[in-house]
Amino acid sequence: MQAVILAAGEGTRMRPLTETVPKPMLPVADRPLCAHTADAAVAAGASELVIVVGYEADAVRAFFGGTYRDVPVSFAVQETQRGTADAVRAAREHLDGPFAVLNGDNLYNPDDIASLFEAAPAIAAIEVDEPQNYGVLSTTSSGDRITEIVEKPADPPSNLANAGAYTFPERALSWLEVEESERGEYELTDVVAKVIETSAVTPVLLSAWLDVGRPWELLAANEWKIGELERRIEGEVHERAELRGSVVVESGATVDSGVVIVGPAIVRSGADIGPNAYVRGATLIGRDCHVGSGVEIKNSVLMDGSNVPHLSYVGDSLLGPGVNFGAGTQVANLRHDDTAVHQTVKGERVSTGRRKYGVVAGPEVKTGINTSLAPGVVLSANARTKPGESVLRDR
Repeated sequence: MQAVILAAGEGTRMRPLTETVPKPMLPVADRPLCAHTADAAVAAGASELVIVVGYEADAVRAFFGGTYRDVPVSFAVQETQRGTADAVRAAREHLDGPFAVLNGDNLYNPDDIASLFEAAPAIAAIEVDEPQNYGVLSTTSSGDRITEIVEKPADPPSNLANAGAYTFPERALSWLEVEESERGEYELTDVVAKVIETSAVTPVLLSAWLDVGRPWELLAANEWKIGELERRIEGEVHERAELRGSVVVESGATVDSGVVIVGPAIVRSGADIGPNAYVRGATLIGRDCHVGSGVEIKNSVLMDGSNVPHLSYVGDSLLGPGVNFGAGTQVANLRHDDTAVHQTVKGERVSTGRRKYGVVAGPEVKTGINTSLAPGVVLSANARTKPGESVLRDR
């Protein structure tokens, strides 16, 4: 079965991390986010990957090339991001036969995707506590056939939310010319509704799933996937460094004397840590990063080329490419009232749902020495702080 992977979006809710990197290419453990989607499709037996690209398309093309894990890869261009049906329409010329559609910013269990392929036509479902906030699947009394998708119902017919992964019969390709929705997009759920009317569509319950749309969900994605890594030491590790648990040190990385790394954690090629640094939690130290003396990094993502050189603490945070934290920069990741930390997303302050959450620093941010950053602060791309400054609000 061919698998269409939707990877055209910019990811505006993920800003400023997507200022220079498209959301599908944000790092999750040892590969981009959308590569995990591709891995699930390949493991499920996909015969071809058709990747829909748009924003920063060259970055996606460069990573996947013409084949991925011995499976052919084709690219379709969605010139303007106008909805999921429009994205699949862009891929239509590459499709011949039944096909699957997966979101390139979702994480799946590969066994679940295999079940989705086997049950075609089918819709992936996830059990949720508050189904009224989702598109909800209505099923027959036996639960083996979907009868309708109801968007955010006041009285949900079930607790099965639509997880946005589908397998379609070939005839669905002729139903992609749907009408524009109220929000100005062409929705794939309109195509799904036609398939439900004409076919026995099976709900496939997912054992695990994560929609990665906002920065704290990128943290959760790394917690999941870094937690699955097996210990592998290929780089240069000083005899007086201590690596505990499932730690990955890639070839070309350096871990100096006095460093303690408590897994799960991954240190990517070209990165160097120490001396006398402490890394713990589900932490990703990206390519060519530097973590220096007296620095503690906890449960964080440092994207490629970022530096935390001296006497700093970074907890539960995301640092974009090329960030440099000045000596003594301290990230606060816990509110004094012990409530969930909030963050601004598209101009609205929303709860992250996380008791411990630090900061998001966009590409090329630089802090002055002894800067203090409050929980939930977002530093926009190229932002600067002054020495000794306390940053309590986004900038």
